[in-house]
Amino acid sequence: MVFDIYQIPITILTEGENNLNSQYITSVELEFSEEDKKYYPYNIDAFKDLDRLEFKNNVTFFIGENGSGKSTMLEAIAVSLGLNPEGGSKNFTFSTKDTHSELYKKLRVVKGYKRIINSYFLRAESFYNLATEIDSIDGGSEVLLSSYGGNSLHHQSHGESFMSLILNRLTHSGVYLFDEPEAALSSFNQLVLLKRMKYLSDEGAQFIIATHSPFLLAYPNATIYEFSCSGIESKQYEETDQYSFTKYFINNYEKYLVKLFEA
Repeated sequence: MVFDIYQIPITILTEGENNLNSQYITSVELEFSEEDKKYYPYNIDAFKDLDRLEFKNNVTFFIGENGSGKSTMLEAIAVSLGLNPEGGSKNFTFSTKDTHSELYKKLRVVKGYKRIINSYFLRAESFYNLATEIDSIDGGSEVLLSSYGGNSLHHQSHGESFMSLILNRLTHSGVYLFDEPEAALSSFNQLVLLKRMKYLSDEGAQFIIATHSPFLLAYPNATIYEFSCSGIESKQYEETDQYSFTKYFINNYEKYLVKLFEA
């Protein structure tokens, strides 16, 4: 299945048309005790001094090394919104194995004035389980599958099934939380995702995405929060390791590989 990036609808709003104070989620607040900080997940360095995280744009990215807490935070927001920790919308209640953290119990989601009509949690690692649940619920009627393009997600490649969700299931009136969506997407389809995000966010949708992708992080004027042992810090795109290291590697890959293999 090949998607033509130039056929994905997109609109450019003029300055002032997009009210950046109208996010569905305006912030999340954490409140836990010093005793809590002795235990996971409250002992994650990025959370220790965090009491509030604001969402000022329709697109926000969480970045950081493995184990930095970005996916844990995203999961906690999803569960606080009533979404299944393994992925899907509020209508999905299946559980393969309860492995989500209890961070959501200490987290409060602060919402804007707009009512959330649609929401979805895309979790790359458990998307197979979600696809199985969709087939089970649909039972061959193809009513539910119509929201995903009409074909079983199991009859598509991992990347194709992601794109079926992105191009068919999402609307402009919703909040979407994606955990490493680039895991199944080619570089080209990451650009298709960017264009779809631009179209939907200009129409009012909100995206919160945990990612390692330098392609996705290039989204214009997005908020980028870096999770690290020093806490959570706002970054510009060109300040991120994803940008600087990728640029350095591409421009110097031969020398870098020589040093890497000799080390």
